[in-house]
Amino acid sequence: MPASPWSQTVAREADGALRVGGLDVRDLAAEHGTPLYVVDEQDFRARAAAFRDHFGAAFARHGAQMDVFYASKAFLSSQVAGWMNDDGLCLDVASLGELEVALRGGMPAHRIGLHGNNKQVDELTRALEVGVGRIIVDSFTEIEVLNGLAASLGRRAPVLVRVTTGVHAGGHEYIATSHEDQKFGLSLATGAALEALRACHEADHLDLLGIHTHIGSQILSIDAFRASADRMLRLRAQFTEATGADLPEVDLGGGYAIAYTQGAEALDPADAAVAIADAVASVMGDHGGTWPHFSIEPGRAIAGPAGLTLYSVGVVKQVSLEDGGSRQYVAVDGGMSDNPRTIMYGAEYEATLASRASEAPATLSRVVGKHCESGDIVVRDVDLPSDVERGDLLAVAATGAYGRSMASTYNNALRPAVVAVRDGRSRVLVRRDTIADLLDWDVPA
Repeated sequence: MPASPWSQTVAREADGALRVGGLDVRDLAAEHGTPLYVVDEQDFRARAAAFRDHFGAAFARHGAQMDVFYASKAFLSSQVAGWMNDDGLCLDVASLGELEVALRGGMPAHRIGLHGNNKQVDELTRALEVGVGRIIVDSFTEIEVLNGLAASLGRRAPVLVRVTTGVHAGGHEYIATSHEDQKFGLSLATGAALEALRACHEADHLDLLGIHTHIGSQILSIDAFRASADRMLRLRAQFTEATGADLPEVDLGGGYAIAYTQGAEALDPADAAVAIADAVASVMGDHGGTWPHFSIEPGRAIAGPAGLTLYSVGVVKQVSLEDGGSRQYVAVDGGMSDNPRTIMYGAEYEATLASRASEAPATLSRVVGKHCESGDIVVRDVDLPSDVERGDLLAVAATGAYGRSMASTYNNALRPAVVAVRDGRSRVLVRRDTIADLLDWDVPA
């Protein structure tokens, strides 16, 4: 369904300025500087609760339990981990750093899952020491290494096997994760997934909990989830038939699409929950057996729409096009260092003049950054007022996921702060980099 890319509390005042979380964006820029990532806490937590409640209720209709895992890679801070703990969600991590931030935020280790196709020994060791609830194994090498580590530490490692189901879904090829020719998972088609399940089942120091898959990102098709669930539950039945053992957990992954631009489609969690639960029920009827404990991973669908980025405008220029037209180039004080998705994936975004009203006609514009790259584009094509000028504020919607978490210090840029806003108050989640930080990282001769 078409959806707005802006979070729930974003509104435009009579003077044209945007407010979010009850705060004027001009005040946010004055207090915290720009570029600035702004997280609408009310929206963020409402989206988390929607996945928790809708999927929980939809699967409960069939007598099944459901957990929702928030994706740390979308955006994580210790305070966000605390929100997810308070709101009853679990947490995915994919590195030692994400694990430590999650623990710092108070997320219980048993509600954390560790992902990754090439987990390092220190990551696996720490996960075993703190008692994470699940380690999603991705290769036969990892199964062997993890079993040995667990033995040396006198622990048992709870594992799910990541399965490549062959269901192709999602957008850009770099975010489709269940086709054969890519780095994640163990193939269902070649029999590697079943062999890996046997290996985990027979390992002395592994507790095999179940199976996991993730078919991609920005998915709008319920049919893709239905096909993936069918293949996963068929594999589960094959394993039980071959070994006599049960697999108590099935993670269906996620990748639910969000709207990045006005009028774009998004997958509604209420509709998706019912459709996916009913599809799973139909598949369970085909394959039989007891219902497992299910889980999903909404990914960017929680953090993405809840965030926006504020920029200050610097240079504005008109550039002639080959067809005789022109384009307004609006350069801002950030760019590919705070949002690399445009240059990496060809991602599209919505931008608006955020600090005032304008009666000037709209003109075709391109929002660009300040870096030494011609590809340093924030928003490729957007209509902005023709009188945009230096000192104006621009807001870019739906940047709550993969903005700060993928940000870099290219050109020794300073990564922006992340602030949460709610009920007319702001607080810093992640502070802005400083020049002192850059000099601390640098090692002089």
